[in-house]
Amino acid sequence: MTDAPPSAAPPATGVRATARIHAVADGRGGTALPLLAGEGPLALRRTRGGEAEAGVVLVGAMSAPLGGDHLTVRATAGPGARLALASAAATLALPGRAGEPARYDVELDLEDGASVRWLPEPLVSVRGSDLRVHTRVRLAPTARLLLREEQVLGRHGEPSGLLCSRLTVTRGGLPLLDQELACGPGAPGGWDGPAGLAGHRAVGQLLVVDPAFETDPPPAAVLGEYAAATLPAGPAVLVTALAADALRLREVLDEACRTYHR
Repeated sequence: MTDAPPSAAPPATGVRATARIHAVADGRGGTALPLLAGEGPLALRRTRGGEAEAGVVLVGAMSAPLGGDHLTVRATAGPGARLALASAAATLALPGRAGEPARYDVELDLEDGASVRWLPEPLVSVRGSDLRVHTRVRLAPTARLLLREEQVLGRHGEPSGLLCSRLTVTRGGLPLLDQELACGPGAPGGWDGPAGLAGHRAVGQLLVVDPAFETDPPPAAVLGEYAAATLPAGPAVLVTALAADALRLREVLDEACRTYHR
């Protein structure tokens, strides 16, 4: 009698896809993209950037992320490279058939003198969805970053799904910012109370990291009734805002960008 073969692990459900971007200074005052590769729903298109800047837009080639999906956007900016990253439309977190959570990871690595702007369109948490987002940024001490995140709880007239979002930033190998937000059904109690979203359906933040802030830091400030600028542990400013909808949230963060991004 022989032993039965070990049972195979159940196949992974959902889509696994990674978009990879590598930007380098081209030696002529501009930025080249020797690597620009997308998979599945993560299609990449080069666009015209600003001066000395390479532009890339993330285009959703199919509905994603659904429950069970794991999507990753991984971008590296080499020494002196300048990269502008955006998305063509809002991302909808959709429920899957098996009730599994979806994952969406963003990984940004900025080397010495690099500059990256990560300005995606809003993430909409659809009713019944379960999405875990983690954005990890690793900065060299002389790198510059402009990062915007916007989350909308449900489409018009519907309740939100469960959304857990974490932002982790290190600079020169040291922690600069590590924070997490959970909202929607299943989130810890109080997420929609007075100390949380207080009934608002849109929440967002703008992070600016600039070595120039080491000698000339911006002041912490209250920016209207539902927005504030705070100073993390480094040459940076973090603007956090609540709003009734995505349009008003964008207006607040755009004004903050004009104030703090030099």
